[in-house]
Amino acid sequence: MILTVTPNAALDVTYEVDAIAWGGSNRVAAVRRRAGGKGVNVARVAAALGAPVLATGLLGGDTGALVRADLDRCGLRHDFLAIAGTSRRTLTAVATGTGQATVFNEPGPWIGAGEWEAFLAHYRGLLPEADVVVLSGSLPPGAPESAYATLGGIASVPVILDADGEALARGVAGRPALVKPNAEELARATGRSDPLGGAAALRAAGAGAVLVSLGADGLLAVTPDGAWRASPPRPVTGNPTGAGDAVAAAVASRWGEPWPDLLRHAVALSAAAVRAPVAGDFDAALYARLLPEITVQGVPCPS
Repeated sequence: MILTVTPNAALDVTYEVDAIAWGGSNRVAAVRRRAGGKGVNVARVAAALGAPVLATGLLGGDTGALVRADLDRCGLRHDFLAIAGTSRRTLTAVATGTGQATVFNEPGPWIGAGEWEAFLAHYRGLLPEADVVVLSGSLPPGAPESAYATLGGIASVPVILDADGEALARGVAGRPALVKPNAEELARATGRSDPLGGAAALRAAGAGAVLVSLGADGLLAVTPDGAWRASPPRPVTGNPTGAGDAVAAAVASRWGEPWPDLLRHAVALSAAAVRAPVAGDFDAALYARLLPEITVQGVPCPS
C-alpha cells in the first residue's frame, strides 16, 4: 500500500480563463474545486493506476470538511488528523489559450506542538500498512522544519520525498529512498545550478536516489545503479500544476522496477497529467500512447 502524507492539505480551486488580464477584469469560463495538496494529488493518480492507497495528513475547519467530503465522494481512502485551525485553499488560474498556469498558495493553519506530536503518533499507527511512503508538499506554519526528516526516519519502508526549501534541505537527513525536486527546487536546496551536481549533493546529504523534473524536457535520475535522462517525444501543452505529483505517483506505484522502465512510466504519466485540466488527473489515452515513445538514455554519474 502507498501511504501519502500531506501535512498542508488544501482545497484546490482552479479557474479557467481564455487569457489573464493583470490589473483588469477576467471572465472565468469554468471553476473546479477539489481536495488537493501534493500528497492528495499523488494519491488520486496512484489510485487511478490501480494501486492501493491511503492518504493522511492534517485537516481542520470548514475547508478541511470540504476536503474530506470530496475525498469521500471520489472514493479515495483517507485518514487525516483533525486540527484546530482551518485548512488552506489554493487558487490556480489557467489561461487556456497558452496553457500557462498561475498558482496562489495560502500558507495554511498554525500547527501547535501538541498537534504535531499527535500527528506523529497517528502516522506511526498507519505505517504497518505501508509498503511505500510519499511525503509531499509544503509544511504548515508551526510544524518543525525537520518534519520530513523525522517522518522519513520513523518509516522502515522506502520513502519518497517531494518538497522545497528547508523542508527539502533538512528532509534528506531522514535518508529517503528517493527525493523528487524540480530543477529550481534542487538549485534552492543545494546552491548548485547544474542538475547533475545538485543531485550528487543531495545524495551525499542522505538521499538514496534523486529524480529531477526538467519540465517539458523530462526527467533526470541519479541513483545507486546509474544515471539516466528520460525525455518525451514532443512537448505537451496544458496545466502543468500536477505533473510532478504524477511523477511521484508513477514511482511509488512501480517502486522496485528497473530504473529505465520506471522512468518511462513517470515521464509518460507526467505528460498525460499536463493534458488534464486539474491536478490529480491524467489523460489515460495519452499516457498509453506516449509510453512506447519515451526515450531513456544513460548519462555519466556525477562524482
